[in-house]
Amino acid sequence: MKIGIVVADYRKEMTDKMLSVCLDELKDVDNDVLIVPGAYEIPLAVKKLLKREEIDGVVCIAVVIQGDTDHDLVCANNALRLMADLSVEFEKPVCSSIIGPRVSEEIAKKRVEIYPKHAANAVIRMVNVLR
Repeated sequence: MKIGIVVADYRKEMTDKMLSVCLDELKDVDNDVLIVPGAYEIPLAVKKLLKREEIDGVVCIAVVIQGDTDHDLVCANNALRLMADLSVEFEKPVCSSIIGPRVSEEIAKKRVEIYPKHAANAVIRMVNVLR
């Protein structure tokens, strides 16, 4: 099994921790990590990974904090919608470890360990379901 991991570099302190947790959960699985600027850029990297035959699934990591505008909603919702579409198109699981939208930095910090654990476990389970 080989799992792709796409990590948004924005909010790097938190996403680095999330990547570390994800890699710990996937310690017995080969992986390939791609770093992108932010959540909005995740789908293109996911598509690149899913095109590779050896990639069985992808985990996406990002933190999208609520600001004064709806920018967080636009970025996170578009990324999540396209991730779901790519999963169906390629018939491979794409699991979200995206914290947000509509969260504060305080709440996001509380979720940096649990979200990547759930996503890593979900991608492994889904790969096994789809085999």
